[in-house]
Amino acid sequence: MNNAQNDIQPPRWSLRLLRFFLKKDFLEEIEGDMEEVFAENLAEYSVKKSRRLYNREVLKLLRPTLVRGLGGNHQLNYLGMLQHNLLITLRGFKRHKATFLINLIGLSTGLAAALLIFLWVNDERSVDTFNEKNDRLYWVFTNFTLPESVLTWDYTSGKLAQAIKEEFPEVEDAVRVGNHFFRPQCTISHSEKNFEVNGLFASPNFFQVMTYPLISGTTERIIQDKNSVAISESLASTVFGSAEKAVGNTIEWESSFFNQAFVVTGVFKDPPKNATEQFNIVVNYRVLIDAEEWAEDWKGGYARTYLLLKEGANVEQLNQKIAGLMHEKTGNNKQNLFLQPYAKNYLYGTYDNGIQVGGRIENVRLFTVIAIFILLIACINFMNLSTAQASKKMKEVGVKKAIGANRRDLVLQFLGESILLSLLALLVAIGLVVLLLPQFNEITSKQFEFNLSDFILTLLTIVLATGLLAGSYPAFYLSGFKPVAVLKGKVANLRGEEWIRKGLVVVQFTLSIIFIIGVITINRQMEYTYSKPLGYDRENIITFTRKGPENFDPTPFLTELRALPGVTSVGNMSGDFLWGNDNSSGYSWKEGDEDDNHLFKSPRIGYNIVETLELKLVAGRAFSKEMNDDESKIMLNETAVKFMGLKDPIGFQLEASPDDFKEVIGVISDFQYGSLHQEIEPMLFRFRSSGDDFIVRLQPGDEVNTLEKIEMIYAKFNPKHDFEPSFLEDDYRALYSTEDKVAQLSNYMAGIAILISCLGLFGLATFTAERRSKEIGIRKILGASQAVVVKLLTVTFTKTVLISIILAIPIGYYFSNQWLQNFAYSIELKWWFFALAGISALLISWLTVGFQTIKSARINPVDCLKNE
Repeated sequence: MNNAQNDIQPPRWSLRLLRFFLKKDFLEEIEGDMEEVFAENLAEYSVKKSRRLYNREVLKLLRPTLVRGLGGNHQLNYLGMLQHNLLITLRGFKRHKATFLINLIGLSTGLAAALLIFLWVNDERSVDTFNEKNDRLYWVFTNFTLPESVLTWDYTSGKLAQAIKEEFPEVEDAVRVGNHFFRPQCTISHSEKNFEVNGLFASPNFFQVMTYPLISGTTERIIQDKNSVAISESLASTVFGSAEKAVGNTIEWESSFFNQAFVVTGVFKDPPKNATEQFNIVVNYRVLIDAEEWAEDWKGGYARTYLLLKEGANVEQLNQKIAGLMHEKTGNNKQNLFLQPYAKNYLYGTYDNGIQVGGRIENVRLFTVIAIFILLIACINFMNLSTAQASKKMKEVGVKKAIGANRRDLVLQFLGESILLSLLALLVAIGLVVLLLPQFNEITSKQFEFNLSDFILTLLTIVLATGLLAGSYPAFYLSGFKPVAVLKGKVANLRGEEWIRKGLVVVQFTLSIIFIIGVITINRQMEYTYSKPLGYDRENIITFTRKGPENFDPTPFLTELRALPGVTSVGNMSGDFLWGNDNSSGYSWKEGDEDDNHLFKSPRIGYNIVETLELKLVAGRAFSKEMNDDESKIMLNETAVKFMGLKDPIGFQLEASPDDFKEVIGVISDFQYGSLHQEIEPMLFRFRSSGDDFIVRLQPGDEVNTLEKIEMIYAKFNPKHDFEPSFLEDDYRALYSTEDKVAQLSNYMAGIAILISCLGLFGLATFTAERRSKEIGIRKILGASQAVVVKLLTVTFTKTVLISIILAIPIGYYFSNQWLQNFAYSIELKWWFFALAGISALLISWLTVGFQTIKSARINPVDCLKNE
């Protein structure tokens, strides 16, 4: 046993650590004592514990009185060296103010721009990730198969949630929530005061599955019956003064679905800012069923269905199981169900023919790339100027090495100088972010709060990496020269250094030109979007939605509106005109054929909508009160007539069901229904006289007074509800709010990228002029004119920018074309987009270097040569 223990040695790394750090005077004695202690521990403890105790004792011995000096026989004053290097660095900044300021402004601006973009990217990626069970929370989607395409819906039957929970063991719980078409809104009343609310129909287990923490009430009892509601903390404070006073109180709630009293049984915290579902009151889903019988029918689409899967459930297998569930329940094989992670729908919510093809994630990726590009441009700029400036320090290196400085000291000096400048740039960047954050919030329509702790590690990593890269050239290359060669000027011309700088400038300007091409493309597309004729007139038109009970006859209201002097035309419809997704199916138009699988765009419009919007009739007439038109009449657009192959559509009887035929009374010229993201499709116009969405054309010049009169009439018919009109032109522009934000941010970021590139180019032009000052002096003495000198200094940068243009054009074309694919109707990429970007880059570069080259060309040659 003893022999076996003698073979066991202390941990090798601890022994080496001990021998490396301890002073030689103490090493032999301490090492012997440690071996004895180790042997004693072996006799009492296990090998593992003995080695652990040995390691601990070694670490205790590493104290100042026992550790030897690391600098050899002579002791260095490291604090003094640090102070000296810091002083030299600060003097260098002061001596070379232009380079210092260019580096500071360029890097800090790039860091600030990247930081602002990453704030936006992080916020976008955090949307809907607040649920505690987020990794198991899924949303049920429907793929609806048509003859020519597949549509994807985020809503399902109201019966689906319970059926899936009961039939599939992988599902722990299921929630049904009224979809965005069916939300209880309008006004609640308490103590003779009215309050606008934004409600939600939900099953009783809503608060058990979704993470909306309760302040009062319990998740099991909060909305268990049809007479109870839960309200948000902010609504409770507004209506009752506090959340504590709300529970047990009664409210009167008037909406298009019901008009009744409810008891407040719970208060929940307001949905977080990163939740797409924003609401302040929740009512039991069964209230919707009482108001709409199709809300709990297998053929209805009133609900959104959320599933909470069990731990370890296989999502792919569950997808396969539920795919044909609707066929089993309804006999309809056109609908296939599938699951999407709840938190992913915000970013990945775009589908094409039933396949997920993108969404907001495309913008997130775009701006992530933009941030990286800007940061890359700034870092390249910083490294370029730092290496250029460092090459002027050869004599300083030679002198320091001649008087005894070792290479390590020089490396630390140059790296420290570069890192210090990077850290200063970081401080300026943080200041810029704080200063610009309010404006950035306005552009992005968000409320960002800058928390430095969220980014400090990333920022420090970037800054330190940039500082190390920028300082590595002088630190490791220049410090290696022999002092005699440097002081005698026998160091060879650094051609490699020059080529590296040119290459970095090419990368900078290539990225900047890509930005310019992108900005031109985005802005031209937005101009096209706003100016393209849509087939209807949206000038001087206001729209508003009537709120209140469903049993409302709009005829007296419309009559009074038409009588106003400032109103030229007025009509009503069901649904937002710009929504572009109102549709219906089940129609047949060929003898003996079943054509009911086609889904028509089918807005529900009332009298006078065609006239108010100035839609063009190409045949027949519009819906007319004088002709007593009702729901048995329809109109088509030109695309629908062509699709159906109708040679004489007026008077044609379209079969909606065996006992229901619709007569075509008119054909409307094609117009853009919805945004330009959608193609013009076959449209069928259904008649609805009771629509709550009103469209009013105003007389130009007196809109303010007319709106005041309309508001008075609205208050007369809807006393409890606010009048909230909007101009159709503004509503149309709001369809492209995402693209508009992309355009604005792209404009700013392109400007920043160009600014940083120009700062770098200016610094390099200054450096080049200084480096070639004696050459310029000799040329001028030999008769060279100022124009020749300017050309000499400019031609190098011109060639560099031309190379950048050649590289940037194909890359810019590819990315611009990819972005335009998001629109059904888009501009063509013209040759002059790329020519304008290239010429702009050339002009910017010439203007940037022009000042410095002209200044250098006008200098007296005596001043260039007097120091020789």
